[in-house]
Formats: sequence, structure tokens, C-alpha cells
Amino acid sequence: MSKIEELIERLCPEGVPHHPLGEVGTFTRGAPFQKRDFTEEGFPAIHYGQIHTFYGPWTATAKSSIPRDLAERIRKAHPGNLIIATTSEDDQAVAKATAWLGDTEVAVSNHIYIYDHSMNPKYVSYFFQSKAFQDQKQRYITGTKVRDISTQSLAKVMIPVPPLEVQHEIVKILDTFTDLEAELEAELEARRAQYEHYRDRLLSFNETPPRRSGGSL
Repeated sequence: MSKIEELIERLCPEGVPHHPLGEVGTFTRGAPFQKRDFTEEGFPAIHYGQIHTFYGPWTATAKSSIPRDLAERIRKAHPGNLIIATTSEDDQAVAKATAWLGDTEVAVSNHIYIYDHSMNPKYVSYFFQSKAFQDQKQRYITGTKVRDISTQSLAKVMIPVPPLEVQHEIVKILDTFTDLEAELEAELEARRAQYEHYRDRLLSFNETPPRRSGGSL
């Protein structure tokens, strides 16, 4: 029996309860600011597009900043909140999320939902990557070219809510695999660069063969 199974048997012998996201947390929309508002220094900020292109399942630092006077008018995520991109042209990327693990608040743009909850932040973020979440959210996605999901719909998605001790153990295991995946990707990238180097070297030939020294035969 695994440690997680032992914990579940001891802490929730009747099974792990499932609840709608709207019952175990609250959703708040971000507020408008543009990438052109980014500054070298200022208040930490996350734009919804960066969730698709830059951030992984969690982050403790923000890539960008906005002026502090602008940040005063922008809604902010608190440490432990989930930051969710609401729109995408790709269904798989709708509701892509990252857990904010920074020490301070972070300003978030529109097309983002802030999910405030009392669960393990990484546990919730991992759940948003799971097949169980993807299958549920699919029925609620709307739009044609730009696909979107509403807070009302996300609130209906069911999430398993085991005791925090179980959540921590699940996160510990998944973190290990996440680290391993990053190492494998780095190794693969190094091998790919090595392959491309030798491929180009092996397939490079002088157009004119070098002259042979000495007399003719």
C-alpha cells in the first residue's frame, strides 16, 4: 500500500469527497492593462498571454512589472491563489493555470480569473492539468475563433478534495516527476543541438574539390 493510500484510508475512510470549484473557492476577474504598460521596475504583474507562453504550473516571481500607480487600480492575486487564463484559440489551453507562490501580491490582466481557495496551491494547479479537469471543462467552452470559459462554468467543475496532508503528498510526488521532465527536456535539447551540429557538419562539402599536389599519373 502506498503512502497516499495509507493516508486516505486513515484520514478519509469513506472516500475522498468531490466538490464544485465554486464551493471550495471564489473566482475574481482580472483588470485591463496592456503589454505596452510593462516597465523595467514597478509592481509585479502577469499578463494572460504570458500564462500561455511563459509560466508553468507555478511561479514565485513575475516576469514583468507595471507602474505602481497603475497597479493600484488593478486587481491582484494573493500568494496561494491560482491565476487562470480564460481564453485561447486552442481548447486545450483554455483555463491554463499557474499557482502564484510569490511573497507579495501580483497584478493580473483581463482575460484572467483569480481563484482564491484554501487548498494546496500546487495541488489545484496540477488538477487543472489533469484529464479529469480537461474532460469536464470541455463541455463549458464557448466561442468560435477565440474560445472562452466563464466563471459560472468553472465553478461547476468538480474537484477531489482530500485532506491537506494527502494533497501535500500528491504534490511531493508530482513535483519529482516535474523536475525529472525538466531534466529530460534539457537533455533532449542538448542532444538535438548536438545532432544538428553533426548533421550540418557531415553534409557540408566544398563545391570545388581540393587540388591534388604532385604530377599527373
